[in-house]
Amino acid sequence: MSRIRGALIGCGFFARNQLHAWQGIEGVEIVAICDRDETRLAETGDAFGIARRYTDAGRMFDEGGFDFVDIATTVPSHRPLVEMAARAGDGAGVHVICQKPFAENMADARAMIAAVEATGKTLMVHENFRWQSAVRAAIEALRGGAIGTPFFGRVSFRSGYDVFSGQPYLAEGARFIIEDLGIHILDISRALFGDVARITATTTRINPEIRGEDVATMLLAHEGGVTSVVDCSYATRRTPETFPETLLEIDGTGGTLRLDAGYRLTIQAAGGEEIRDVAPPVLPWAERPWHNIQESVALIQQHFVDCLRAGCAPETSGDDNLKTFALVEAAYLSAAEGRTVALAEL
Repeated sequence: MSRIRGALIGCGFFARNQLHAWQGIEGVEIVAICDRDETRLAETGDAFGIARRYTDAGRMFDEGGFDFVDIATTVPSHRPLVEMAARAGDGAGVHVICQKPFAENMADARAMIAAVEATGKTLMVHENFRWQSAVRAAIEALRGGAIGTPFFGRVSFRSGYDVFSGQPYLAEGARFIIEDLGIHILDISRALFGDVARITATTTRINPEIRGEDVATMLLAHEGGVTSVVDCSYATRRTPETFPETLLEIDGTGGTLRLDAGYRLTIQAAGGEEIRDVAPPVLPWAERPWHNIQESVALIQQHFVDCLRAGCAPETSGDDNLKTFALVEAAYLSAAEGRTVALAEL
């Protein structure tokens, strides 16, 4: 695939990062955009020089002329849009990259995966935190055996940053931190330590102005024998503020690995210590403190394009992300019922 054409649905807060990232990938062009808000659609089209603009996704798919669709909408629209993508081109379908959380429930997630699989096209979930360069450095060091075989890990994201001003809908849902942020942190734990057999979770709400939980602590028993703790908070007040960094502590049979605040990676093994600065670059269109997330958007979208060209499955394919999504559902079930949940139940 020498030249790849894409369309994007949803021109909201985060989509601009995706559009900037697409502009930086060689051989890729976003040829059409869609949003029900005509003002937002016009502003985005003008900002990125995209002439084809739609308020009706069905019409956009009918007119076609693109190889993939980037779905950057909220979760209730994901299943109809993914299934629409699978029906496009008289059933030939187009490739799909879909924002997380992928689905509202496990049944919808499985239905979307099946719909795209039936066309032979690629489905990737935009699960970008594991693609942050600092986190990636830790993943690669662990997979390379830097500290031997891991047996314990902590994956932590704690902040008091106001995420609601830019995304006010986050304050309105009955679910918040596990569904919006925790899904990323759980996915990092899977990327580090493998799939999960059992999960135990507790949640609480500190901020009285929101509906959902803003603190969650989860204990994961991984199939390979690792135990990990995943903790998330948007109620943590501290200086310096570490948003939006994910911090890691990992113990292995041959040493320890830490990813500390300020993108400092420390590996202690074989009687020695290696300290690396793994700070991400600030891309020309990015801004602090979001730059690590913005870089990960560019990296995961490049991965998607590389997989299309190579004809292979992405790391965060629909099938893979179903396992992360199952962790979210299991965590909520565990917190609600006060018990450990086996993933096999889902």
